[in-house]
Amino acid sequence: MRRVRRYVPIAVLVFVIYIVFSGSVAPYDIVIGVALAIAVSALATRYLVSDEGKALSFRRFANLVRYAFYYLTIAEFKAHSKVIRIILSKDMPVRPAIVRVPYRARNSYTIVGSANSITNTPGTVVVDLDTERSLFYVHWIYAVALDPETTYREILKVFEERLSKVFE
Repeated sequence: MRRVRRYVPIAVLVFVIYIVFSGSVAPYDIVIGVALAIAVSALATRYLVSDEGKALSFRRFANLVRYAFYYLTIAEFKAHSKVIRIILSKDMPVRPAIVRVPYRARNSYTIVGSANSITNTPGTVVVDLDTERSLFYVHWIYAVALDPETTYREILKVFEERLSKVFE
């Protein structure tokens, strides 16, 4: 039974994603969703789940939902608004720079999630990662500062803090 518990989080996640994206709860879609969830879970679990206790934690799942809500509503809205203001401005006020952004996370999922969040947010793109010095190199469309502490606070802090509650 303990071995099967490892597969449950991935299977549930894949099933929910399939049902949401298919937009249907017809019996056919449920059967296909379950089959797909089992297959993906069987293939991916050994690579994604190292501790099933963490993977099955309701608190972590609730933090993931809170992060997704924050990211998809507040963070994306703010970033899109800034880029739209830049685009619609007559003088196109950009101050592009590649800045060093230190990260404090030690968990690889938190690091990758933070990098993805930065890249998927308009106005910033992670262009390189220095694991030895714990730095992201980020292209920032409107760099308000170049010092690492300010760049951390402006670009990464919120994402890293929220993702660490999910993955660490």
